[in-house]
Amino acid sequence: MVFSGEQAATVVHACVRDGRGGSPTAVLDDGPFGEEERRRVPGAAGASHAVFVAPEGERDGVPAVSLRFFTSEGELPSCGHGTVAALGFLAARAGTDTYRVSLRVGERTFAGRAVLKGPYAEVGFAYGPVELREPDGRESGLVLPALGLAPDPLGPEVRVASVGRPRLLVPVASRSALAALAPDMGRLRAACDRLGLLGCYVYSAPSPSGRVAARMFAPSIGVPEDIANANSTACLAAHLAGRGVDRIAVDMGDSLGSPATIVAATEAGSSGPVVRLGGDVLVTRRP
Repeated sequence: MVFSGEQAATVVHACVRDGRGGSPTAVLDDGPFGEEERRRVPGAAGASHAVFVAPEGERDGVPAVSLRFFTSEGELPSCGHGTVAALGFLAARAGTDTYRVSLRVGERTFAGRAVLKGPYAEVGFAYGPVELREPDGRESGLVLPALGLAPDPLGPEVRVASVGRPRLLVPVASRSALAALAPDMGRLRAACDRLGLLGCYVYSAPSPSGRVAARMFAPSIGVPEDIANANSTACLAAHLAGRGVDRIAVDMGDSLGSPATIVAATEAGSSGPVVRLGGDVLVTRRP
């Protein structure tokens, strides 16, 4: 089977800020594609990630679809900004002002919503539980120096967080300190591979209004730096909820020239904080 991801995919800019930037994401209908074909799609479409969408009839009275996510390195168990992109893709195809859908990612199902506003869509969905723990000395000792940071001053605020695959949440004092980071990508990849980490999400101290800047480094999945990473933003929201911060707006992508913003809010749930993620989407090529 001859397959061109560039021709088949719709390019969706997920989590745009003020109508520009965002993370280009390839979204396409699923089919009988092999592993190698799926891994080629992001690069062919000029994106870091690809989302494969498969219909599943109806669930709870609304359309139901399943999502699979790939980078050039292989499949991911979940992808927050890919989910945002898929919602924009589905809403644009449906053409209704408000679109609701039941999404399945792996063994988890959850509701998604999108409101169309011209070429844009405002989308949101409720996330599943976030696992948080303190890192052990080996995790901090291997990863933080690869970022160019000393482990000791950061100690109590660093967290290992997971929504399917663990990553390190690392605070820095300011946006300027964040912008100055220049990780050793080879060393960082080796450390993350050894520890089974997805990567490192480094973030600035939140402002009184909950505004945060962040950078996500994930060379182990073929993404040295991610323009927008909604999964890690969900992890940060769950972490900050323990400090009384229930809503954040995270700016990413500035270091890559593609500004992105992800919004996350937390509310109490039966098994811990429930995180709701959202962002604006621009569909540049409609299906």
